[in-house]
Amino acid sequence: MTRLWDKGGPLDARVLEYTAGEDHALDDRLVAYDVRGSVAHAEGLHAAGLLSAADLKALKAGLEEIGAAHERGEWRVTLEQEDGQTALETLLTQRVGPAGARIHLGRSRNDQVLTALRLYLRDAVEQLRTGALGVVEALEALAVRQGTVALPGYTHLQQAMPSSVALWARGFAAEIHDDTEGLRHAHRRIGKSPLGSAAGYGTPGLPLSRELTRSKLGFAEVHEPVTAVQLSRGKAEAHVLFEVTLLMQDLGRLAADLILFYTQEFAYVSLPDAFTTGSSIMPQKRNPDVFELIRGRSATALACLVEALGICSRLPSGYHRDLQLIKAPLFRGIDLGLKTLDILPAALAGVTFRPERIRMDPSIHAAERAYRLVVQEGIPFREAYLRVARELAEG
Repeated sequence: MTRLWDKGGPLDARVLEYTAGEDHALDDRLVAYDVRGSVAHAEGLHAAGLLSAADLKALKAGLEEIGAAHERGEWRVTLEQEDGQTALETLLTQRVGPAGARIHLGRSRNDQVLTALRLYLRDAVEQLRTGALGVVEALEALAVRQGTVALPGYTHLQQAMPSSVALWARGFAAEIHDDTEGLRHAHRRIGKSPLGSAAGYGTPGLPLSRELTRSKLGFAEVHEPVTAVQLSRGKAEAHVLFEVTLLMQDLGRLAADLILFYTQEFAYVSLPDAFTTGSSIMPQKRNPDVFELIRGRSATALACLVEALGICSRLPSGYHRDLQLIKAPLFRGIDLGLKTLDILPAALAGVTFRPERIRMDPSIHAAERAYRLVVQEGIPFREAYLRVARELAEG
């Protein structure tokens, strides 16, 4: 197998296994986006007079066929190919002949993979936003369904002030909706086209238009100057992972409440059997495993963010192989976010609050009593506060 950088010398098999690692498998999710970026690049070469019309036609047809075959599962990136970029160019050359060897003019694997990655992130962010809005809708449906059910509001895990199912559900809904806005802002960095920056220093001597490929790929702007492109590596990725972390923390806190409310001691809610599991030893048990794993995976999301930030934290300028390691935590963080958002609305649809089991201590109205004294008697709040405290102490 000849890789794009091969110059004919021998390579210890352990080097390929160590340097490629899982990268070839991770690149499978970028193939469709790499095809799109490659088509745009070929069109740019043609527009610059560097590629004939016949070669452009052959390349576009070959790329589309290869992309379709990958989508059908007919091929996957292998370790021997090292990465998706090598796989694509190798298959393209096998399919269309010498024209395939022309497509890498004016680009590097560095801007090629980053182009595919940003195209992927653009879609992934919108999938995350759509999924989060599905959770918002499920919480709103719960608020409409059982919103009038009285619920204690807690501070320090002690009953503090009166609340309701509507207030509880809509509080989480508001924050999760805010998380979708945070994700939307990630497009600012994702929307910069890296194509044409090549290895980080442009394409001296080639009349390529970066604006043309930007337009064809739908990026908001060209990433300038070319030396900024590699310095930006990890930033858009970390931004997405940061927003996923905040989202997963909100989902984790929602799950933690439901786990607590599901205990026999609280018994505020019932959970659907289809979203709980059993015990291998205790016949009576129904366990809230889905919600426990949502709670636990908020820590996984944070770990993905920290890993991505750590990879870039001490790098000098320019491209370094370390940067390929960002893909693993990035994809893992996005995947756990999408899977959580997929299962949670259906689980919430089966959550039922049990008003007959919800008991509120009479002292929960203490703050309201103090407010009423201030309004009725015109006394300072601190005086009202102390009077109510004495009343409670005296029973």
